[in-house]
Amino acid sequence: MGVITIDGRKVNFTNEKNLLEIIRNAGIDLPTLCYQPELSTFGACRLCTVEDDRGRLFASCSEEPRDGMVILTNTDRLRKHRKLIIELLLAAHCQTCLTCEKNGDCKLQSLARRSGQTTIRFENYKEMVPLDFSSPSIVRDPNKCILCGNCVRVCAELQGVGALEFANRGSETMVMPAFDREIGTTHCVNCGQCRVYCPTGAISIVHNFTPVWAALNDPNVRVVAQIAPAVRVAFGQAFGFRNGENVIGKVVAAMHRMGFEEVYDTTFSADLTIMEEAAEFVERVENGGKLPLLTSCCPAWVKFVGDNFPEFSDNVSTCRSPQGMMSAVVKEYYRDKKNNPDGRKTIMVSVMPCTAKKMEAKRPNSFTEGEQDTDFVLTTKEMVDMVLSTGVDFDAIEPEAPDIPFGFGSGGGVIFGVSGGVTEAVIRRLVPGNDQHTMNEIAESGVRDGEEETFIREFTIPYNGMDVKICVASGLANARKIMEQVKSGEKEYHLIEIMACRRGCIMGGGQPRLTNVKKSVVRRDGIYAADKETVVKKCNENPMVLSLYDGFLKNREHKLLHNPMFFAK
Repeated sequence: MGVITIDGRKVNFTNEKNLLEIIRNAGIDLPTLCYQPELSTFGACRLCTVEDDRGRLFASCSEEPRDGMVILTNTDRLRKHRKLIIELLLAAHCQTCLTCEKNGDCKLQSLARRSGQTTIRFENYKEMVPLDFSSPSIVRDPNKCILCGNCVRVCAELQGVGALEFANRGSETMVMPAFDREIGTTHCVNCGQCRVYCPTGAISIVHNFTPVWAALNDPNVRVVAQIAPAVRVAFGQAFGFRNGENVIGKVVAAMHRMGFEEVYDTTFSADLTIMEEAAEFVERVENGGKLPLLTSCCPAWVKFVGDNFPEFSDNVSTCRSPQGMMSAVVKEYYRDKKNNPDGRKTIMVSVMPCTAKKMEAKRPNSFTEGEQDTDFVLTTKEMVDMVLSTGVDFDAIEPEAPDIPFGFGSGGGVIFGVSGGVTEAVIRRLVPGNDQHTMNEIAESGVRDGEEETFIREFTIPYNGMDVKICVASGLANARKIMEQVKSGEKEYHLIEIMACRRGCIMGGGQPRLTNVKKSVVRRDGIYAADKETVVKKCNENPMVLSLYDGFLKNREHKLLHNPMFFAK
């Protein structure tokens, strides 16, 4: 405990790790570009500089709080200091703001407005560098990089990949992959977290607007879409809805108006995933198959295994992801002439919270009979921009239900959007009973986050006379830690669920950015609230799924729902 005087007001503090956090807790939003609470302190931008009662200036993000400090945050000297920093950053920055991906959502742009920066006295002598379009998921524009280091630290510290690093010195400093390779040729897993943490347009999403609009306007094409579970609790944020509010009905209605002929809910194919993955898990346990079984829903995680732990390739579930299953089933459905009497070509579009899904759609295991199953992947952010471009009044539009036959999913499919959701759905499938008491017991088994978010959770559940050891984790740096322990024999599990993005798909690289990552708990709670509102809780009690297995899917399960070629190049 201690007391600090901030702008003449006494403020108590306890265990805050730096002065900046205390100032923000006191209701003063000091500007920053490089500070992220989840990352190590870098102190590069110096915008959070404050002044003490002796006239000393220092960065508050790297200053340890001390009892009795007297701090000023808004003196003339500090305002001039911050304005000059912004001016220098803008002077060395590509100033194509009106056509920039981040226009209106750029932190540098908003801080320039906030500081009253209207002129730039200095010329930009930096040589323009070519953009990097090598990745199927992200675009790198080094000309818009402000060297905040956020992408470098998130890739190394949260994701454990280290695909980006600083190179050169002084005015020649740049962020790039090792040896200035194209990002698509590295061990980048396409998770898009670098894009989430980038304050400018230096890293953006690969867009698929143009071909999707072309398909929607082609009378000879049937455009079918699927919407992932995590999209429903983030989409409304861009239209003024409360973060975490479930707006799936409005998204479906808007997409119908845009011309999507059928709009399905990926919770349906998440149910298919659990039907197959739970069966695969039981088969491996009972027949001595490769354990631990590693979940295969997250394409960034699957690539991470292939790049870093190839000896565990056979441990990865052979199940396709929900995106892959839905697209394969829908394409097969419309190959049948009775379902497609006019012979139109079917284009499958998925709306995902994840940039890595763009990579997944192009991998060999995402093709059936030589045809790409998912033609285009649009992130939540991309679909938001498409809806905005139509002028649809999202607030006023009446919600519509997803289409049948592939639009009805269980609560187990809904919770795929959060870390632990896949495992919880598997447990629901294996444990008898569907009453509220049973559901609550499963939820309280250790599979979910508690009050304090934990990114690695270990727990044991009884099943058929044995104790099943389970590990659930999110964030690939945590995945690396777990896999190293399994590799060394230090840890032993039967099932491991990994999601590449911390907290799961709700914080995917294609979701609308949150200014405060602590607000992610609201999205998580929104997913669990949507689960509570579902009538069917378990995949094996979804009548549409059971009907599919009894009819259309019979003798096609392996062809459409499984593929062992995860690591084919």
